[in-house]
Amino acid sequence: MDPTIFRATRAMHLKIVLVSLVAAIVVVTVGLNARTGSFDTAGTASGPVVLKAGQAQTYAVKERAPVR
Repeated sequence: MDPTIFRATRAMHLKIVLVSLVAAIVVVTVGLNARTGSFDTAGTASGPVVLKAGQAQTYAVKERAPVR
C-alpha cells in the first residue's frame, strides 16, 4: 500500500472511485426519501393562506448600569 495517490495502483484508484460512488448514491437516496412531515404549504393547502396582522410590538432597550 502506497500512501500517495499518484503512485497508487489501478486497483486502488478503482476502490476509491467505487467507494465514492456508493457514498454518493446513499446520500442521494436518503435525500430523496426524506420526509418533511405534514406541513401545509401554499401549494398543498386546501384553501388560500391568510395572515392577519396583530398588534404592533415595541421593543425596549434595557439601560446599562453606570460604570463607577
